[in-house]
Amino acid sequence: MDRLLTAASPSPPSPRKDPLELQIEAQSAIALMKPEGVSNLSRRAFLGFGASALVLGALLPSMPVRAQAAAAAAVKPGTRIPAFLVIGKDNAVTLLSPFVEGGQGINTGLAQIVGEELDVHPSRFTVECAPPGPDYAVINGLRMTGGSFSTRSSYPLMRRLGATARDLMIRAASAKLKIKPQDLTTDDGFVVHAASGKRLSYGELAPAALALPPRDDVALRDPAGFRYIRQPVARLDVRAKSTGRAVYAIDQKLEGMLYAAVRHAPNQGTAVEAIANEAEVTAMPGVHSVHTLPGAVAVAADSWWRARKAVEALSVSWSAPARSGFDTVAADYASDGLLAALKSSREAGLPAEAEGDAAAAFAKAAKVIEAEYDAPYLIHGQLEPPSSMARFNPDGTLELWAPNQMPELFQSVAAQAAGLAPEKVILHSPMLGGFFGRHFLYGSANPFLQAIQLAKAAGRPVKVLWSREEEFRMDALRPLSFSRFRAAIGADGRPTAIQARTVGEGPLGRWFGAVFKDPVDSSAVEGITEKPYAIPNRRMEYVKFPHPVTIAFWRSVGHSMNDFFYEGFLDEIADAGGQDPFALRMELLKDKLRHRKLLETVAAMSGGWKRGPYEVDGMRRARGVSMASPFGSETATIAEVSVQGGETQVHTVWVAFDPGSIVNPAIVKSQVESAVALGLSATLFEELVYKDGVRQSHNFDDYPILSRRSMPAVHVEILESGAPMGGVGEPGLPGVPPAVVNAVAALTGQRIRSLPLAKNKIGV
Repeated sequence: MDRLLTAASPSPPSPRKDPLELQIEAQSAIALMKPEGVSNLSRRAFLGFGASALVLGALLPSMPVRAQAAAAAAVKPGTRIPAFLVIGKDNAVTLLSPFVEGGQGINTGLAQIVGEELDVHPSRFTVECAPPGPDYAVINGLRMTGGSFSTRSSYPLMRRLGATARDLMIRAASAKLKIKPQDLTTDDGFVVHAASGKRLSYGELAPAALALPPRDDVALRDPAGFRYIRQPVARLDVRAKSTGRAVYAIDQKLEGMLYAAVRHAPNQGTAVEAIANEAEVTAMPGVHSVHTLPGAVAVAADSWWRARKAVEALSVSWSAPARSGFDTVAADYASDGLLAALKSSREAGLPAEAEGDAAAAFAKAAKVIEAEYDAPYLIHGQLEPPSSMARFNPDGTLELWAPNQMPELFQSVAAQAAGLAPEKVILHSPMLGGFFGRHFLYGSANPFLQAIQLAKAAGRPVKVLWSREEEFRMDALRPLSFSRFRAAIGADGRPTAIQARTVGEGPLGRWFGAVFKDPVDSSAVEGITEKPYAIPNRRMEYVKFPHPVTIAFWRSVGHSMNDFFYEGFLDEIADAGGQDPFALRMELLKDKLRHRKLLETVAAMSGGWKRGPYEVDGMRRARGVSMASPFGSETATIAEVSVQGGETQVHTVWVAFDPGSIVNPAIVKSQVESAVALGLSATLFEELVYKDGVRQSHNFDDYPILSRRSMPAVHVEILESGAPMGGVGEPGLPGVPPAVVNAVAALTGQRIRSLPLAKNKIGV
């Protein structure tokens, strides 16, 4: 999602989608544009702060929501200290974050940034996800957590926020002590007058600070004197997670709550026609009620296990899917059928990148090579199964606990579904059990609307929890992808032209097409276009071929497969021209010092580049190299592999990573390591297959993922080039598949162009 900067709404309804998707898209199209989307909730009430807490600044007064929205619109998002900081009388500091914590460490990073300028140690922060509101639309008018945007989008803002708050404290202390501001300093939450030894806590100064107007010209700290930024500060949530005290959506309970289990239609887009045994199931122990939902049935009961056993006992007749075609998930829909359709497409492509005269270069080439690459559907498969909890309160509000990455959008869509004004929806955004692009609005791939419908029907709070099987049935997928490449090679063995034809669909066009008018979906071609290599003649084209299934963002989005395609084909170019692939990359990057530095660094990390094959302890091994430029960052990756019994074993992965600049090196390193693990899992094992209109994987027993036995040693070196800050959570993944596959080719002579490797017979 690296180009998701100014989006305000998903695309308008498409006739291909099921009714629930149509409903959500219609609602979402206006969700972020309506002034009613502004929440009028007290942040203290929302977060449960007691009377001992003082909000640093005045909350918006109670007023009609339109007037409140108009007042808020006059303030630039992310600039008002009251929206972000709560200072308690006990000098405790709470930061209300625009972002959702889901294991990526954003809460700790924000505490470091704000704490650096506020002069409060990060360990003393409590960080909570802020409620919906205009103050938190800090990504060019949009609020979301994703696309590796959180830190880089908010870094300057959060520094200024902390510096402004510190300045208010100093000025308030100056007035109280009758001492010039320049004679005061701060020390971990206190304003200090060194000459007299007087110390005033931020907590006791907060009331006076409320009356002071913030300055626009506060000075920021010299980075040379940073104490917290660029330091490996321990994560704020590490103790809670390691002791089992961290609370996820799946853990939450409400008084009087019913549990709901759901069973979805076997074929996407079909509906319930009849339930033959509803009365018998309703009479089962603990069962409260049986419900029909769009494309699903549900049972509410006094425990989730009873609800699940009951919903599984229902005898349901479903409508029939279409017999054939790609407008819906038809009865004969299959992954291999879609791939064949992508390959056979003859539609004229739209230019995604054009440079030089590719046709002329091909006409006089010494050699021309071609190759086709594809990658399968992938599920997100995060550890925490999807759940949501809804309660209609006596005061007419709807309270919702929904894992999400866009609070305002979820609030607005929930309001539409419940028939309420958005300010009547109290949305809690709990800590996520994994991101991976799973928690955006993907139509019926999210249970929160089911929770609302069931709570309304049952007249009780309801918690919906999908079984792992239902998650596998309903999760929105990384698109199945296909690209065809051609390259012209000169007499000197170097490429003179490259062409690529990408056929398919990306999630950006699917869900935000109304905002991004470009007919070329960047999420479908990123990783193929705008590569740094000096190949003078380039023509990349895109052909949109809509998927009938629900597609989604997946960690590193289009880069997750397209860098595999491009970097694998670049190795084929090197081989066809008699070039070493590492040396060829260095030559093609001779004017790109940042990229050459990464290649030199990763080679040095691995003990010097050697392709192989070579022997280690009597075992034949080889190495592959790749580069990727995702989400504003740059990476170079080397993987070392062997093949035993037809199975690829990855022994070591080295990654040189340049995100421009960093906040917490420990978090950066762990994010790159986790991205390597997910990239390896997709490279070696993962594949979601459709056959006869139905997904063939139902749980992890028939959807293999990376095991501990298959996890290699991973070495990460961070380079700070000083370029604009890039993303961290996703860039470590795209270089892994091509590095591994290039190593397999060097070792075996087999060029694998279709993932995962497990479906290919590989031999030495």
